[in-house]
Amino acid sequence: MIDIKLIRENPELVKENIRKKFQNHKLVLVDEVLDLDVKNRKAKLHGDELRMNRKNLSNQIGSLMREGKKDEAEKIKAEVQKINFELEENEKLEAEYAEEIKSRMMKIPNIMHESVPIGEDDSKNVEIKKYGEPVVPDYEIPFHGEILENLGGLDLDSARRVAGNGFYYLLGDVARLHSAVLTYARDFMINKGFTYCIPPYMIRSDVVTGVMSFEEMDAMMYKIEGEDLFLIGTSEHSMIGRFKEQLIKKDELPICMTSYSPCFRKEIGSHGLEERGLYRVHQFEKQEMIVLCEPEESMEWYNKMWKLSVDLFRSWNVPVRQLDCCSGDLADLKVKSCDIEAWSPRQQKYFEVCSCSNLGDAQARRLGIRVKSEKGNYYLHTLNNTVVATPRGLIAVIENNYNEDGSVTIPEVLRPYMGGKESLQPKK
Repeated sequence: MIDIKLIRENPELVKENIRKKFQNHKLVLVDEVLDLDVKNRKAKLHGDELRMNRKNLSNQIGSLMREGKKDEAEKIKAEVQKINFELEENEKLEAEYAEEIKSRMMKIPNIMHESVPIGEDDSKNVEIKKYGEPVVPDYEIPFHGEILENLGGLDLDSARRVAGNGFYYLLGDVARLHSAVLTYARDFMINKGFTYCIPPYMIRSDVVTGVMSFEEMDAMMYKIEGEDLFLIGTSEHSMIGRFKEQLIKKDELPICMTSYSPCFRKEIGSHGLEERGLYRVHQFEKQEMIVLCEPEESMEWYNKMWKLSVDLFRSWNVPVRQLDCCSGDLADLKVKSCDIEAWSPRQQKYFEVCSCSNLGDAQARRLGIRVKSEKGNYYLHTLNNTVVATPRGLIAVIENNYNEDGSVTIPEVLRPYMGGKESLQPKK
């Protein structure tokens, strides 16, 4: 959510930002906010006048009573009652205007960073740099589901019987490698100075609407029936929610956290061979990184954060690339975002494994998270990035370390988490 002052002072800037995001249907929201804001401020001014009149009349009542002029005092009391009634109605009007303004402000996209490439959809995302040389071996790499089944580590049929499509059982050493990926990622972030956290896996609706747009909410979140609770789609949501309506001391910034959680997503519209495996699932696990910082430091942190994901995947012998998200692919709360994509030697293309985002003060405004300083209180900036989400991270590891004989070499840094085991061997 942007500052309403920006709409008052530069509505054309806000409209141009909307056009660059190819959301012309939202242009009308700017004019509606301006109109409602004028009405709201007029109502507030009228309310202030009524309160001043009431105060003056109340003072007169006291003087008249002391002078024994009871009849005159009673007349003024009647005027005060009329003002009270009018003030009550005016306050209702103020509340209605404020709610109407808020509902529209929540739908107006955040102002993008000047470096965001302009494009209508993710096909216009821009490759910035590759890290590591993409390799296509001279032997066939099977579908990842087949590799995992041959290793004795995947049971999709049982998962379908138990929970339906989009779920899975991981077994044996494959399950162990899955956990090793996450545990190593946790320790990697702790060693970078991030505080480890395990958050709530359910959050209330006011937190959901504080951290994401309504469009994202509808597409992603599972609602708990009969409760004001949602299963988290990422731990970022509950981690940022932790600071809801908090006043943070300036010397406590930056706040750098890394969190583990299972994640639950609807993942509507999945299709194709690869999607029938573990690329798009309703339940997965993720190590996340979150930063709360001074506004002027957020772009510096943004660059630090996505580079950490690059370093992590390179330690597993996985080539990656950074992809700048274009305007049309940028969620409404984001100022700037990029994807880190891992190389798939089977598909001979990259696929998304991490997403790093600078949200400016959008989440802070929605959740009321401010910084306390000598110069006054102000909204901080929030950022998030995937350290690793798996099974996708697991797929990247097994494909890029797959051998012709069907075995998978375990990256050296993961071996301590696998009891020293150097490879996974096929069971069939």
